[in-house]
Amino acid sequence: MKTISIFFQVHQPMRLKTYRFFNMGIDHNYLDDARNRTVMQHAAAACYRPMNALLLELIRSTQGRFRVSFYLSGMAVEQMRSYAPDVLRGFRELADTGCAEFVGGTYSYSLSSQAGREAFVSEAERHAAMIREEFGQTPETFFNTAMLYSDAIGETVASLGYKNMLVEGARHLLGWKSPNYVYAGAANQKLRLLLRNYRMSDDVAFRFSDTRWSEWPLTADKFLEWISGDRGEAVHLCTDYEAFGSWQKAESGIFDFLRAFVHGADAAPGFRFATMTESAEAHQPVGVLHAGHEVTWADEERDLSAWLGNELQQEAFGKLYAQADAVRKLGDPDFSHVWDFLQTADNFYWMATKWFTDDGRQNDANPYPSSYEAFINYMNVLSDFSNELERRRKGTEFDTDGCTCAAAATDARRE
Repeated sequence: MKTISIFFQVHQPMRLKTYRFFNMGIDHNYLDDARNRTVMQHAAAACYRPMNALLLELIRSTQGRFRVSFYLSGMAVEQMRSYAPDVLRGFRELADTGCAEFVGGTYSYSLSSQAGREAFVSEAERHAAMIREEFGQTPETFFNTAMLYSDAIGETVASLGYKNMLVEGARHLLGWKSPNYVYAGAANQKLRLLLRNYRMSDDVAFRFSDTRWSEWPLTADKFLEWISGDRGEAVHLCTDYEAFGSWQKAESGIFDFLRAFVHGADAAPGFRFATMTESAEAHQPVGVLHAGHEVTWADEERDLSAWLGNELQQEAFGKLYAQADAVRKLGDPDFSHVWDFLQTADNFYWMATKWFTDDGRQNDANPYPSSYEAFINYMNVLSDFSNELERRRKGTEFDTDGCTCAAAATDARRE
């Protein structure tokens, strides 16, 4: 019997407003609240609500045999609280079935694993606390931002008590091996690695409605035949949640496809569904995977170049995390809120100058006309934040001078 595990990433960045040099020192509200509200509400209507309802229907109609796993970023959850609270209730309803798993990750959907152990551990612990608070679960499986993994990252994740980690099934990582098995981490062999079958995952997420694709139209029966014929014990299908309804529109038949696929697999004798944690528990590792360099699920290269591949990105990343110690020592929730959305990896992704080989799908959500403008806007915000942080630090140590940034951030969240 072959295990099928379905995993969805649910994330929405908090987009910055146009912030010019002349705003610095005057305006400390950095977010484009109107755009963030619009994007969240559009995603809720096109994807989150219909998918939550469909998954709940599938769990009930299969008497709980259908299982599913999620990663929800803290940025997405915060915006759901403000702009789509019914969506968050829908995720809680899925959690209450006992058939939906919510895995751990970074709170801000950050690249903190590249900024040192302390920053990464802080992000992971905050995210786990959110999962416990919102969904009543203690995560055992970890999903790092964009499936970012290396031996060193896996060792840190294992030290936090996680038993399993999701990893991209990249060719340069696997070589001749199949992604359809459970593997062990090289640095800590107690950590089980669950490999994404990127070919099958992307067939659904990116090629489903492409009439130029040689396999179009993709039917549930055809997809099940592919899974059955692919060697291995466990197929891990991992996509962004918005592949259903936003990237692949409802009129493409994507929701009907998922319904037929789940019922077809449930009725067939050779398949069973499992959460990611259940898949790791059901299968023994068949070998050890070594990842001396970072692996992600992005682009053909499957590396970090989409986020940290040019000098603009590297400068912004370095200057951001130069503030980490000051933010931590200050411990002010308003400064921490700004720190959270500045860490989000999308900020660096939008600064990329590389050629994307995935039909530009990420660029559709890019609020900037160029990578340089993304960099300038981000650095203007970061400079003002850093200045206000320094003012507050000196005020705390030497006088009673306050920081307008804290009040502005509080007002922004209330709005």
